[in-house]
Amino acid sequence: MSSKKNTVFITGASSGIGKATARFFSSRGWNVAATMRQPEKETELQNLPGVKLFALDVLDEKSIEKSIEAALNSFGSIEVVVNNAGYALVGAFEAMSKEQLTRQFDTNVIGLMMVTQKILPHFRSKKSGCIVNVTSMGGRITFPLFSAYHGTKWAVEGFAESLQFELKPLGIRVKNIEPGAIKTDFYERSLDFVSKSDYDKYVLKARETMMEFGRKAMGPEKVAQLIFKAANDKSYKLRYPIGSGAPVLLFLRWLLPLSVFNTLVAWQVEK
Repeated sequence: MSSKKNTVFITGASSGIGKATARFFSSRGWNVAATMRQPEKETELQNLPGVKLFALDVLDEKSIEKSIEAALNSFGSIEVVVNNAGYALVGAFEAMSKEQLTRQFDTNVIGLMMVTQKILPHFRSKKSGCIVNVTSMGGRITFPLFSAYHGTKWAVEGFAESLQFELKPLGIRVKNIEPGAIKTDFYERSLDFVSKSDYDKYVLKARETMMEFGRKAMGPEKVAQLIFKAANDKSYKLRYPIGSGAPVLLFLRWLLPLSVFNTLVAWQVEK
């Protein structure tokens, strides 16, 4: 008799890191609950072995509950949740509306928290489970124009660091994947740029530099492989930086005085 297959539940699986992660887990023989806002538009993942699509909008609590329930009904159990859904509100902070800021935090922080909260009863009942958050090296260091986005990623880093205290005695692991720039459609599809006249010159200059970082970056497949590794790591290691100098930059941020590190960042971005 064949052994039971493990199941991963992935948010934001329609593109980029989420889609690459669904592909990779499928290739390793896992069941994959690939969630996205409009699964009816997805034409590739549904043809992969072990993959089923589910509708999920992280801004809708009922949607989260229904998708988790549907995945459990389909697969019987979930071993790993990958909190990947997110986007970036970028540009001059003064130009950001309250509605935009609310959506940024609701998507990247509250939505992630709600998915985590809704899966915890299942993980507690099994006394096991793994929560993998796709955060960013931008959860521990900062770059120009990303103030709102960084706010969300720093929030997730603090949330996860604290959460692991209460979940560890229950056998539930928390992992943060911290990519640097990754070559996906994030830079076209998932960036919301805003500006204001007095900031335009700086925004245009810094924006082009940031886009260039994205064009030269590694693809999402390496991140997917690291997510798989972290999900299968039985230790309680929290942070996994990857890509485009992320490990080096995080080390330099720890090593150098903030004023020196920020001077280096400005020199790279504002040139």
